[in-house]
Amino acid sequence: MPCLPCSQRAKRAMQPDGQSGASAHHRALESLYRSAPINTLFPSTLEIVEDGFARISFFVGTEHYHAAGAVHGTAYFKMLDDAAFYAVNSLVTDRFILTTAFNLLFTKPLKAGMVIAEGRWISGQRRVFVADARLIDSDGEEAARGTGTFMRSGIPLSTLPGYACK
Repeated sequence: MPCLPCSQRAKRAMQPDGQSGASAHHRALESLYRSAPINTLFPSTLEIVEDGFARISFFVGTEHYHAAGAVHGTAYFKMLDDAAFYAVNSLVTDRFILTTAFNLLFTKPLKAGMVIAEGRWISGQRRVFVADARLIDSDGEEAARGTGTFMRSGIPLSTLPGYACK
């Protein structure tokens, strides 16, 4: 029997397994993230800390370098976009969110090591959402930041195989 969509779970104060509706939705989004095929190219872990805040931990190695010996911008964009995206989708319990625009500012070249992407919801509650994100390198310094706009899609989260309510 399929689980209740997390949007229905969020309407309840507490689930039988002890998770609140928001917590169940956050864990289901983390499951969705793990199921994305792109993450085989960028091994990473998503943690939705609270509504409107997401953290992604990942390792960049020399396989992510461009010809001049630093991490290619694709890794910056992917992790910043994902962190901001999941910060927003943590607030939307019924639909998959889509990125409509993303601006990126590179502040420091990344070298091999652990990196953290932190995304925060800034504004929007109905149609258009704004979130920003930053990359923190293994020395604790900011390497990049970005701001994105996002909107609800027509895709129900409950129809996505990786979105596992537990």
